[in-house]
Amino acid sequence: MLKGKSILLGVTGSVAAYKAIELARRINDEGASVKVIMTEASRRFVTPLSLELASGNPVFLDMFESPLSHVQLPAEADVFVVAPATADVMARHAQGLADDLLTTALLAFKGTVIMAPAMNWRMWEHPAVQQNLSRLIARGVATVGPERGTLACGEEGVGRMADPEALIESIRTALSRKDLQGERIVVTAGPTREPLDPVRYLSNRSSGRMGYAVATSAKRRGAEVILISGPVSLPPPRGVPVRAVETAAEMHEAVMAEAGHASVLVMCAAVADFRPSRKEELKIDKAGGLSLEFAATQDILADIGRRAERPFCVGFAAETGSSLERARRKLHEKRLDMIVFNDVTKAGSGFDVTTNEVVIMDRSGEHALPLMSKEDVAEHILDRVQELRRKE
Repeated sequence: MLKGKSILLGVTGSVAAYKAIELARRINDEGASVKVIMTEASRRFVTPLSLELASGNPVFLDMFESPLSHVQLPAEADVFVVAPATADVMARHAQGLADDLLTTALLAFKGTVIMAPAMNWRMWEHPAVQQNLSRLIARGVATVGPERGTLACGEEGVGRMADPEALIESIRTALSRKDLQGERIVVTAGPTREPLDPVRYLSNRSSGRMGYAVATSAKRRGAEVILISGPVSLPPPRGVPVRAVETAAEMHEAVMAEAGHASVLVMCAAVADFRPSRKEELKIDKAGGLSLEFAATQDILADIGRRAERPFCVGFAAETGSSLERARRKLHEKRLDMIVFNDVTKAGSGFDVTTNEVVIMDRSGEHALPLMSKEDVAEHILDRVQELRRKE
């Protein structure tokens, strides 16, 4: 998503300035060009050489050394990030002051500005700082952090600069088109677990990566997203509320509760089709063998499909083989608007990998995608959802 983009990074005089070195390197690794403006105070914490090596570009220090750089640098940039952002720089930009290269460049920039505040917790809580923050947000400046933790002074509180990963995600969001604003999208992800006894359960190999990628992409594109997730080891997507469930019955209850307020439902979760008929109250003794009886779980998509008013429904069909017939049947029988088929036996596709190879199917045809990252698959899925909804 960042490949070929130009990011302007402003570094100010905070002890957190060392994080800007890692941020510049990460932006560079993502395929974007990053150019750095340092304030005079920032040079007391990190050297221009460090940021030059991390960014792969010359560092800009003084607008009088580079005439018109305060206009040229913003004109070339897609996103302007100030990290760390001190209380002083936030105040000067809130007031429209411009007395150095960074603040003049901020006034000349017309795109999205992202600030990562970093300061002592007392400074952060001061009414003047909060007033400046409100003014900047009202003007369209995006802020990331600060976070709670141990500060440079040794105290605990809110004031730590956000980590580079949070800022990278904020840049991705800024660069995403906002074609899903006003939409409420419910996404399910991960496996379910059906208990045998207090310590054992039946489950499947779903990692939740595909559903989390769809939730992340929808959030970047401006949607209000609710993620209903079975047990996974993934961090929650930033800015997306997660409703944690465990069993198929809990997943059914959560989807039924959320779907009535959704415009789109994307069912990525690998929900168990069967559950043990009974859960033993005590741990089953392994002596003497074990025989199990199963009962069918509730079919979430079928129940949603029977509703008179329902969201646009996207199902998933994880199969072991290349035949599309079962997916086609599922599309029609469950009254889905779209279904995503993938053969989990293919190399690089299916469970516990970051890539996928799918066929997007709807009533008008089939669209096979080559092997790609699950984030890219998520983008294609949402693109197709938008295409079909525009035709309705």
